[in-house]
Amino acid sequence: MSQIQLLSLDFDGTLVRHWASPPYPDELVQMLNQLRRSGVLLAINTGRTVRLVEEALQVTGFPVRPDFALTSEREVFRWNGSTWEDYGGWNSRCREEHDTLFAECESLLSEIEQYLESTTAARLHYDENRFSGIVSNTSAEMDEICRFIETKRLDFPDFAYQRNSVYLRFCHLAYHKGTALAELQRLVGLSSESTFAAGDNFNDLPMLNLSFAHFLACPSNALEDVKTVVKNQGGFVASQESGFGICEALRHFFPNLV
Repeated sequence: MSQIQLLSLDFDGTLVRHWASPPYPDELVQMLNQLRRSGVLLAINTGRTVRLVEEALQVTGFPVRPDFALTSEREVFRWNGSTWEDYGGWNSRCREEHDTLFAECESLLSEIEQYLESTTAARLHYDENRFSGIVSNTSAEMDEICRFIETKRLDFPDFAYQRNSVYLRFCHLAYHKGTALAELQRLVGLSSESTFAAGDNFNDLPMLNLSFAHFLACPSNALEDVKTVVKNQGGFVASQESGFGICEALRHFFPNLV
């Protein structure tokens, strides 16, 4: 266990499953608690906002409170014992960069908005009156939407998006789960060599990279693209889904655990 000092774990579909009972195995809780007692730090790295992280912990009854929440695929928060707080200056820089990006990409966002309203049945998501994301009806519809965006964003080099199934969020190219993890590593003085990362969907791909984590894993319910990326980097693809698969991965990399 001396090799691992930081866990960066997606929540929905990776730690917890919402489609079957139990939502997570007791063994996973035991493993995480054992790692925490040995000084390992736990970060939930998710597309959820920090408010929705707290909601997810309560609704699912997941009993292991993380030390950090890397939220909205770009922000860094620390639990101070009673509430979540910005950790370092990353979040303020992130917000400023996104404000600038959305102002510079107004014409692109307008074109995407018009396409969605005229061609698709997708719902447009607004955050503080700003067009910030999309929810499609099907994955196939989102595939088409992504193809359209790819053809239109070529003139806007900093414009990107993060996708999780039928959900999509616009973002700055420099901010994603991987760079948020790198900032956390910088703040706590740890490296990719001592980091374990696991996820299951498109938006997890940036952190499922040896640049950010030496130990990579995904559960059996992960998208095939995710499995391929993990496998090609020497990571572990579990035979079981969600938290049961994460138990498999932890046993694989750390056989002395539990």
